[in-house]
Amino acid sequence: MIHLKNKINLFEPNIDKSEEKIVLDILRSKFWASGSGVGNVKKFEDKFKKYVQADECLAVNSGTAALNIALSLINIKNKEVILPSLSFVSTANCILMNGGIPVFADVDPQTLCLEVNSIKKSITNKTKAIIPVHFGGMSCDMKEIIKISKANNLMIVEDAAHATGTIYNKKKIGSHGFAVCFSFHPVKNLAMPTGGLIAINDKNHEKIAKKIQSKRWCGITNRINDDYDINEIGDNYYMNEISAGIGIKQLEKLNSMNNIRKKIAKRYFSEIEVERKMPFVKDCSYHLYWILVKNRKKFREEMKKKGIQTGTHYKPIHTFSLYQNKNRKNLLVTETVGKQIVTLPMHTNLSKSEIHKIISYTNRFAE
Repeated sequence: MIHLKNKINLFEPNIDKSEEKIVLDILRSKFWASGSGVGNVKKFEDKFKKYVQADECLAVNSGTAALNIALSLINIKNKEVILPSLSFVSTANCILMNGGIPVFADVDPQTLCLEVNSIKKSITNKTKAIIPVHFGGMSCDMKEIIKISKANNLMIVEDAAHATGTIYNKKKIGSHGFAVCFSFHPVKNLAMPTGGLIAINDKNHEKIAKKIQSKRWCGITNRINDDYDINEIGDNYYMNEISAGIGIKQLEKLNSMNNIRKKIAKRYFSEIEVERKMPFVKDCSYHLYWILVKNRKKFREEMKKKGIQTGTHYKPIHTFSLYQNKNRKNLLVTETVGKQIVTLPMHTNLSKSEIHKIISYTNRFAE
């Protein structure tokens, strides 16, 4: 086993004294959590709503919780939902958990986001919804996807786990579609111990918000003091005060943190010599940065020897035992990417010398 003092991590959160102070203040307050969504949770929701310019924002305890609740709003039981196989497995799991049928479509070779023609070929008379995944922080072609959804009377639930701060068509992701689901996992651009959020944009947003508030707190509704009612099933999905407090401080510096990520991505794109790599787009938030290498196993071993952590985001979902018999169309791009993709360190704590080291060794070892 190799032990290196100066290991370069794949992901790291950006924390300073402001996060430390608010956590200590919350601990001392002895008010750490409430399913009613008050205190710092409400403050975070309001600030995030202003940030993305959504009609409503409802905080939950993970991106998975956000997806699960969002899909429960549109009744996908025995209906098909189109999604990419190149995503974290939660994207598909939440379809199954809501009684739906996942249908895997291929991705665009340049962005690794859902490919429009593959979506069209995947639509049947059982299709109910599309889940575009803004992969790595790169926005999907929402203009075309919205056009497809309107033409076929389909719902859109966006997986924006990677896309906090991403801009599409001059508006932040979170302001375009019916339901947009964010993750605030510690490795994400806006980091918390645990956290997620659903942004809602709909003429009935107030009614939908109340439904989500109930679903995230075990179905509790119409609460007055200690009295309340339950009229549908819910889960224990509410965000705690410590996560919300950290989130408030993270949000204050999110734009500056994303700008640092963009500078790193620009260097990677300009200086890394592999043929296929993540493009540089100024509106991308760059949760991660990917390259494709044919010698992935050896490449990752060599990078590890040099103290550089790498990742593989992701093993395609359709290759897991649970999903091997599920519907999928021609996934040629996904199959290739799944065997070759490597993610390089991407976080705001990287020094100039570390970035130089990552680029130099990538160029030396990648084939």
